[in-house]
Amino acid sequence: MRILFLSSEVVPFVKTGGLADVAGVLPKALNGLGVDIKVVMPLYSTIDKIKYKLKKLDISLAVPMGALGEHWCAIYKGVLPDSKVSVYFIEYEKYFARDGIYNDSDANGYLDNDNRFIFFSKASMQLSKELNFKPDILHANDWQSASSILFLETIYKNDSDFKNTKSLLTIHNIQYQGKFHKGTMDILDIGWEYFTYENLEEFDMVNLLKGAIKNATLINTVSQTYAKEIQSEEFGYGLQEAIKNRKNDVYGVVNGVDYEVWNPKVDKFIKNNYSIDNLIGKKECKKELQRVFDLEQKDVPIIGMVTRLANQKGIDVVVDVIHRVLDLDLQFILIGSGDKESEKFFKDLENQRDNFKCFIGYSDELAHKVEAGSDFFLMPSRFEPCGLNQLYSLKYGTLPIVRSVGGLNDTVENYNALEKSGTGFKFDDLTEDAIYNTVGWAIYTYYNDEKGMQKLIQSAMKSEFSWRVSAKEYIDLYNLALEK
Repeated sequence: MRILFLSSEVVPFVKTGGLADVAGVLPKALNGLGVDIKVVMPLYSTIDKIKYKLKKLDISLAVPMGALGEHWCAIYKGVLPDSKVSVYFIEYEKYFARDGIYNDSDANGYLDNDNRFIFFSKASMQLSKELNFKPDILHANDWQSASSILFLETIYKNDSDFKNTKSLLTIHNIQYQGKFHKGTMDILDIGWEYFTYENLEEFDMVNLLKGAIKNATLINTVSQTYAKEIQSEEFGYGLQEAIKNRKNDVYGVVNGVDYEVWNPKVDKFIKNNYSIDNLIGKKECKKELQRVFDLEQKDVPIIGMVTRLANQKGIDVVVDVIHRVLDLDLQFILIGSGDKESEKFFKDLENQRDNFKCFIGYSDELAHKVEAGSDFFLMPSRFEPCGLNQLYSLKYGTLPIVRSVGGLNDTVENYNALEKSGTGFKFDDLTEDAIYNTVGWAIYTYYNDEKGMQKLIQSAMKSEFSWRVSAKEYIDLYNLALEK
């Protein structure tokens, strides 16, 4: 099976969110199961060509951009680390030689993002032809590569290299849709007959994700619950009707975890490695975490958070309830960046409360230390298509405290104190009381239900969310698409 996999970001080359994690690991898992997969992404100027041993190919592509004429690009080639998966990079400095990936330094989206990623999609498909790679499946991820599905159904419909190709659209976060001025139709150059409410048009603008939802062979999201949620007004961000119209073709596949990186048995960032059979090392990791964050060395539960400081993550409600939470007998550590007011609030809070510490920014090493040294991990998201931190937490025996939405609902089993079963603690409503009461429940369990805590930790660490399992589900979707 031949897969052309398009993604605007791929770990380790560049990352702004969970899409990059998926794109950096899923292709390796698929390849390990015998899939012939080629990954294509833009060559941003932030990518170190020497570090990643990228080689320039003897290929120049003339990419037709409708009203903008032809743009020529070069191609570089590398591989995903620890694999044989080829990654092809589209080099075009006018679009990709910038400090940001999608936004400028003030977090404003680039005004020509439509041109940039339409170009990426067109160039990727031309590259496939140049390589004589006739894909069985075109796998597009989010709005940035969504237009490739439109081209498959129009420009390349009768092309000998693509006429048998089916498509899979993976929606990692439906909030981001690729909405642009209707003049974008002249760049797509597929015909204005596609500028209709049933297809690309939304409030007299072009919506690239909407067009792909209409035209993809199959659609999936990154959890079963999220696949259902985006058919509702609360979670659909205006595209709920478009998804409902395709509901029989929408599936959920939970993301996996790279257990070669996120695994307390082998984690290179933590003080002591440990396993489900020997948890002594976790206690040492907790002491180390307290030392690193200058917290008092005592036996109290530690709650960790590693998050974007954004309303999607429920940070605004955390801000409102945090003082009540800190009145409980616990310690709290937060790593994150984003909303500037929230950043200032948490830095100020650190000076006000001796049981709260934060790191504004992101540190991979500190993130691993928080996962290993904390007792609980808080994720009160407004919506969460899949979520990865709760999956890391489970493997580290750090019990998730989560809102029951999206992938959080699918991957965390609520604690049943009577049966001593479950893998974490869940709540339904995103309110101050819900967070406070559920944290309180977890803290009570820590102090008063030793057997329950042991059972929770054992069950959590037994949870398995490997990419190999997810990759098999993607192969099932690919086969289903080929049958349609």
